Amino acid sequence: MAGLAVASGAVAHAPGTFSGGIANVAGVQVIVDFYTWAMSIGAAFQVRAGTITTPLVGDVVITDAVCEMATAALAGTLLIPTSANISFRLAAGTLFESAGKSTAVATMSGGTAFVALPLKTIGPNLAATPTAAVTTSMVSAAGGVTVAAELATTTRRHFSWSQPIAAGAWPTWYDWAPRAAPHLAGPSCFYLQIAGAGTGPSYYASYDFIEMPTTQLLG
Repeated sequence: MAGLAVASGAVAHAPGTFSGGIANVAGVQVIVDFYTWAMSIGAAFQVRAGTITTPLVGDVVITDAVCEMATAALAGTLLIPTSANISFRLAAGTLFESAGKSTAVATMSGGTAFVALPLKTIGPNLAATPTAAVTTSMVSAAGGVTVAAELATTTRRHFSWSQPIAAGAWPTWYDWAPRAAPHLAGPSCFYLQIAGAGTGPSYYASYDFIEMPTTQLLG
């Protein structure tokens, strides 16, 4: 993959028009999957919670309209969550629950603003800088981020996980990697809820997403 260069960038192309695509230094066109292409143009990002030896603590039972992590996209931006990981460090309570959901509004408040990390890094010898996320993200312990209330008619559930027995009898992590990632056209908000009964679990968590102009894929 050495010597790849992006010719077109993350811009929309009208039907029947040609995108320069990706070619190597010899001029041979390289065909890649959508996710690799999105990564190569700087359209992939990560939101994370917790650092080594300093996890966050989840809510005491999942509570409506609050979450631990969220990313909101305004109109004109397409948000595509591609994966999520939740790793419990201390699970002293019972009935552990986690979920990934989204709403069709960009409502989000509270918590601490998090600048999404670009998954395309730039080497020290290159003048270019990573693409900054257009979306906004927030992270907080114990359900400190407020989002729109959950309704069966408007809130999408992308994954859910629960474990009613004490930690030690089950793997203390959960990975989500959808075969067909949801395409959330802004205004939208993707969020994670992490909780336990009795005592909120301490955890490390992250999720990756792609963002681009809505017209790039949806026209």
